[in-house]
Amino acid sequence: MVARQAHNLEVARSNPASATNLNDKVPADGTFFISSGSELGHNSDKIVEPVGGSSGFSPTKKMPIGDFLSGAALVGYTLPQLHTGKSWYVDFFAWDPVSERMKRKKYMLDRCKTAGERRTMAALLITSITNRLLKGWNPFVSSDSTRHLTSFDDILKKYRDYISSMEAKGTLKPKTAYDYLSRVGTLETYISECHVRISFAYQFDRGFVVDFLDYLIMDKDVSATTRNNYRTWLSTVGTWLVDRKYISRNPVEEVHQLREKEKKREPLSAAALARMREYLNKNNRHFLLACMMEYYTFIRPDELRHLRIGDISVANREVTVPADVAKNHKERHVGLNTKVLLLMSELRTFDSPSHYYLFSDNLKPGTEMVYLNRFRYEWKKMRQALRWPESYQFYSLKDSGIRDLANAEGVVVARDQAGHSDIAVTNRYLKKDRAVPESVKDFEGVL
Repeated sequence: MVARQAHNLEVARSNPASATNLNDKVPADGTFFISSGSELGHNSDKIVEPVGGSSGFSPTKKMPIGDFLSGAALVGYTLPQLHTGKSWYVDFFAWDPVSERMKRKKYMLDRCKTAGERRTMAALLITSITNRLLKGWNPFVSSDSTRHLTSFDDILKKYRDYISSMEAKGTLKPKTAYDYLSRVGTLETYISECHVRISFAYQFDRGFVVDFLDYLIMDKDVSATTRNNYRTWLSTVGTWLVDRKYISRNPVEEVHQLREKEKKREPLSAAALARMREYLNKNNRHFLLACMMEYYTFIRPDELRHLRIGDISVANREVTVPADVAKNHKERHVGLNTKVLLLMSELRTFDSPSHYYLFSDNLKPGTEMVYLNRFRYEWKKMRQALRWPESYQFYSLKDSGIRDLANAEGVVVARDQAGHSDIAVTNRYLKKDRAVPESVKDFEGVL
């Protein structure tokens, strides 16, 4: 895989000697040779001392590069010099971090008519350029692009800190923050495994993004859906980088989504629901409670694990999903079916303090929230025991509940219980029967 690497500007700040590379023009012992004299050079091949012949430098005096280039210097450079001959000009070299080499900057003096005018202009230029170089100026690094050269490792660290901070403030849900940080880890694994040499922010470009997504598809064999989810996440990272001026534009916007297959999740049939109830009644009644909560309340699995005993009102037969738990950050109230309350009573759920989580260790009430994928883990065990297809998933209970409530009480009631903003959202859960209705076959039309 072809990757680019730019010179690390931060190293240049702290260790100018290591940042300066004059392409073998600097001796091995790390010194500059600085010529002196009161006269400016007379031909283009002669290296001439900058204006100020009384500088005190001898023609052959060596100065260690570490002393000469102070910590204020932004990158390596050579001092400006006047060249005379057919054309008069002042030039110098400075490190270009994009091309990874010393690059020449040249100022022509031919517009000045006389030799005197040219020498005067050269003196002004050399003095001005030297002062600016000593203060850290680099002609190839504009103020707008300085952040583009921030270390990519530092950026990932700052991004991690940002996500953790947003989670602590409640702006990001713990599951979302966990997913984002997990994807950062996957990105770092890709960089390490494939020896991708990405050093600076500006190298987060379209080529890097496409190569990473291809790595997921071809090397990690993920689905198109997972690849697209990573692409969506990378887009949020790109926006985060643009907002902080690490890059000028978001390269992920140029990367297309892959076509996905229809989701394989299917609602459970009535027979499957009855079989599940029978199996869990014998083997795991606390997980049966979780399944019934999902089926009757439509509360999302991640919201379910955050519920506390105090969020349940027996008198009103409802559950309150707090704003800091809800996906849309809005508090909502959902009805609690009598069958669910009866099971809670049998399990002595309300004997626990109100601050206990409804589901903790062993899916019983407790002080610690049940871990992220526990519902999915228990569901997989049951599915294997019942020899169900993979299309039957824990979230299928919500699909099944919305379907059954809509059929019994109408789609509007199902919409409100699910907390959907529009019936169109609810309709997505109501997959139509693939069988052709018999009434269609005997329909008496006008034609």
